[in-house]
Amino acid sequence: MKLDDIIISKAIIESYKDKLINAMEVDVAIVGAGPAGMVCAYYLARAGKKVALFERKLSVGGGMWGGGIMFNQIVVQEKAKKILDAFGIRSRKYSPGYYLADSIEAVACLCAGAVKEDTMIFNLLSAEDVMIRKNRICGLVLNWTAVEMAHLHVDPITMRARFVVDATGHAAEVVHIAERKSGLRLKTKTGRIVGEQSMWAEVGEETIVKNSKEVATGLYVCGMCANAVFGGPRMGPIFGGMLLSGKKVAEDLLKRL
Repeated sequence: MKLDDIIISKAIIESYKDKLINAMEVDVAIVGAGPAGMVCAYYLARAGKKVALFERKLSVGGGMWGGGIMFNQIVVQEKAKKILDAFGIRSRKYSPGYYLADSIEAVACLCAGAVKEDTMIFNLLSAEDVMIRKNRICGLVLNWTAVEMAHLHVDPITMRARFVVDATGHAAEVVHIAERKSGLRLKTKTGRIVGEQSMWAEVGEETIVKNSKEVATGLYVCGMCANAVFGGPRMGPIFGGMLLSGKKVAEDLLKRL
């Protein structure tokens, strides 16, 4: 068969256009396709909810790819092993309560799991603003990451969501935008972003799940973003809390959708 370059181009443009239009109104919009964001998307989509996941970078996975200091292994504690098993991620016991997994396999399986449950993932798209109506976060303002990086004056587009989840990690990008532009008081002890504390795996792994919740009406946080917003320590290359955090937010949202 002779290949036609134009047919190839039209296939990509038409299919992507249809997917993007379909994502303009969803149940949940998640910003950040790290481990917490992908787990959250998986459990929501698996329950039949319409989910769009936006990642500003070319690749998904957040910081999980690099394990610890670029040694591509991750540690997961006992509580989170069931999530590894649910995604078919192989693990082995290192010592009682500690399990090792290959970080490359982990990211690949998390992404595949979310996509196979019909999560719409869009890479190279950034959330540059939020949509607010009647003091409620109800959508995102999107633009290409390349536009942002090149400082081009190109107007964005807007999409609507019943709920938005900030899973952007340490940066807490969506919450920062909401805090700066909306004037909303956050559901933190200060009413503002508290900030991330120094690394302490034991405490960080506990607080990340506790802090994964609604931070402003219509806006949830999960993953490292939760500790950055509510004031918990970072955890380093143990990822069980990230996985449990994403699942917790999904379960909380399913009760409200």
